[in-house]
Amino acid sequence: MNSITINKNISPGIEFKDNSVLRKFKNRLFKFIIILLSIITISPIVLILSKLIIKGFRQINIDFFTQVAPDTFEAMTAIASGDIIPGGIANGITGTFLIVIIASVIAIPIGIITGVYLYENPGKRYANLIRNLSDILQGVPSIVLGIIGYLWVVINVTNGFSALAGSVALAIMMLPLIVRSTEETMKMVPENIKEAAAALGVPYHKIIIRVMIPSSFSGLLTGILLAISRVLGETAPLLLTTLGSSFINLDVSKPTSAVPLLIWNFYNDPNMINLIWSSSLFLIGLVLALNIIAKRIIANREK
Repeated sequence: MNSITINKNISPGIEFKDNSVLRKFKNRLFKFIIILLSIITISPIVLILSKLIIKGFRQINIDFFTQVAPDTFEAMTAIASGDIIPGGIANGITGTFLIVIIASVIAIPIGIITGVYLYENPGKRYANLIRNLSDILQGVPSIVLGIIGYLWVVINVTNGFSALAGSVALAIMMLPLIVRSTEETMKMVPENIKEAAAALGVPYHKIIIRVMIPSSFSGLLTGILLAISRVLGETAPLLLTTLGSSFINLDVSKPTSAVPLLIWNFYNDPNMINLIWSSSLFLIGLVLALNIIAKRIIANREK
């Protein structure tokens, strides 16, 4: 009886020890799997960035930002002599900023107003229709939006390829992201803030402008930056709307260039391969700079 009693007292301890060892093994295995999957996830980004920096850094200089793209003969002569390709992408940089700024001016007010309407009228049939159309529009291929910009602006407004047509196409692409991010951000604002403002007799439009939008500023800014980051690298809509230009053009009614268009042109010319890497590195750096600026703005507002 004593031996049986001793065995009964010891066996649970042994079983507990076995479970503890098994639990530690499972925890370490799970941790290893998470680390491995994390490395696999970030490895493409690291490889892409390292490739862009190694291949594109050589072409980065003052001329790269101040001069227009060279022609094939200039690039061929530079490669034959072992020099860097002369010229730069100044026409693409100015065109990109022009097109994106106009697209933002069009899309941001409309997107925020529409998002506020969807937030204030969640169950109405018209709001549900707009919400569904916004979700559908988000999945439309960019080249289709380029065709829309061509039909609406190129043919009927400017009677030719123009920066305005490209801005309209990109603005349509930006709208769904801004609308949905605005609606979801507004939902995260505590309801009692709006009720307190209404109890103080603040008019409805001032509640939206002075209370709701400032309270959700960080979320709104994030959605806007995501929309801008999405359209910065778009090429297909601009091929059908702005066409491109070998000169710096700030006239919205005339054809203009953009960095994605220049990358496409460089890709079709074997002598311009080096400029592809440097132009892509510039786009990546621009998107990174926008995100850093946004985080600084959000951090300052939170303080």
